[in-house]
Amino acid sequence: MTAAVLETRGTLAIAPSARAPRLARAFLTEVFRERDLGDDYVGRLVITELVTNVHKHVGGDMLVAHVLCDDGAPVIQVWDERGDRLPAIPPDDLAAECGRGLLLMSVLVSAWGTRPLLEGGKIVWARLPR
Repeated sequence: MTAAVLETRGTLAIAPSARAPRLARAFLTEVFRERDLGDDYVGRLVITELVTNVHKHVGGDMLVAHVLCDDGAPVIQVWDERGDRLPAIPPDDLAAECGRGLLLMSVLVSAWGTRPLLEGGKIVWARLPR
């Protein structure tokens, strides 16, 4: 593991770069395997969307991805250090070439939301179906 990647028991800290989604998917797959959480397909889609959004729309020096279990359901959290704008599903635009990731994610998960942090940045989380 390189100095830019720090992983400790369900937490991954990486730079929000073009390679961040790939690293986050590999991390999630490993956590699901270690914790015997079953199929990780939806989890990989969710973590890719959340990490890509930080890379493309927020930037910064670091993002932190965390996978935990809440009453048996996996929950993915992605923290960015400086994004003040909370993500939202945009209005339907048939001509748009992007901007559907959160909408797709919202259909696949049990619940999702955001939590702004007093020190700046925010956490975006998604609870996966059991």
